[in-house]
Amino acid sequence: MQKKPKILVVGSFVMDLIVSTSRVPNEGETVIAGLDFKTASGGKGANQAVQAAKLGADVTFVGKVGDDSFGREMVAAVSAAGVNTDYVLMDNKVSSGVGNVILECKPGQKAKNRIIVVPGANMTITRDEIAFLKDTVKNYDMVIMQLEIPMEINETVASYAYDAGVPVMLNSAPSAPLSPELLKKLTYISPNEHEAADLTGIKITREEGILDMDSVKKAASKLLEMGVKNVIITLGSSGVAFMNSETFIYKPCIDIVKVVDPTAAGDSFVGSFCTAVASGRSHEEALDYANYTATLTVSRMGAQPSLPTNDEVEELIRTHKKQLQEEGKQ
Repeated sequence: MQKKPKILVVGSFVMDLIVSTSRVPNEGETVIAGLDFKTASGGKGANQAVQAAKLGADVTFVGKVGDDSFGREMVAAVSAAGVNTDYVLMDNKVSSGVGNVILECKPGQKAKNRIIVVPGANMTITRDEIAFLKDTVKNYDMVIMQLEIPMEINETVASYAYDAGVPVMLNSAPSAPLSPELLKKLTYISPNEHEAADLTGIKITREEGILDMDSVKKAASKLLEMGVKNVIITLGSSGVAFMNSETFIYKPCIDIVKVVDPTAAGDSFVGSFCTAVASGRSHEEALDYANYTATLTVSRMGAQPSLPTNDEVEELIRTHKKQLQEEGKQ
């Protein structure tokens, strides 16, 4: 990284309860998975904070957990990754957030995930509890938010950052309607293709498995019309698209690893893209860097445990470029 950026993440803690199975049960059916069960500290906000910290950013996290074992474990995990948790609150009246993650692992196929989140303490954070950010947000190079906390908190933080001239990234997941006022204060928005369709009414399509790029451009253009300055639509195994008023960039998926667990892929991408941009890289450079980071992430099990360091990402980039040169593709 060209400089050590200061990043503020306002978001969620979720303890992931992960079951691996070769088949998802039908209604009324019990399936003996026989593969594996794990717990892992997660939550979109926490994952993005940890990814940014592991890549070398100076990260501060604002959020809330329950006064329980899951909460203490999640805060400890984020802190161990180098994230400042001085502004993480603990609520003794509600449980910490949990996420039930079902990984469907069929032989010879990429793993698929299904996630149900119980937000718990994440949804109890109040405007009064984050009011201090009005005076301190100016100290950061980037603010990252998601939609696993109350919408009014995101709207308030976005207003603080906008007034202070600090770039704001909203990872618009899970899907929810966004007010025109919020959209106009966002520097970046990063939905996946389904979330983009919910926001714009424009479905991103494929024909015989081939991505219809016109539908991607239409969805991204609509988000720009709604007031966002830069749009990043993640497209799963099809890659990622970026658009602003000046350019459109498409990056295919880097298919060089076995997909073991895609759970934190989006969070890894957001955390690494924001770190790269805040450190001075161009949008195209940041997209490439984030693509490689997310590629490493899906090759490992778990959310935060799967998130790579900057050294690991740079090594993958060098290895892949050397491979492409040997194949005569670069």
